[in-house]
Amino acid sequence: MNWILLIIAGLFETGFASCLGKMKETTGTTATLWGAGFFVCLIISMLLLYKATLTLPIGTAYAVWTGIGAVGTVLVGIFIFKEPATFWRIFFLFTLIGSIAGLKFVSSH
Repeated sequence: MNWILLIIAGLFETGFASCLGKMKETTGTTATLWGAGFFVCLIISMLLLYKATLTLPIGTAYAVWTGIGAVGTVLVGIFIFKEPATFWRIFFLFTLIGSIAGLKFVSSH
């Protein structure tokens, strides 16, 4: 169950990073709403990360959380913000995914 919470926490990390990206593209009320989304995602992500670390090793949980957030943010950047999907970017994205899976595999929980 805590692995599921950790995955959801990582997705909310992607959410708060994406809100930052949208916030910088907008002004006025729209920017304020994206800022509010940032804080909501940040709070949920941190609470779920905390809950997951009650039973998972902190080093593994934190690495997986940031990895999920990084992978998700790169994908949002490519598909939403039209950032380049170069060979090396995709290559290292897959190495990051492999590292996250490896940490899950070798974790004792």
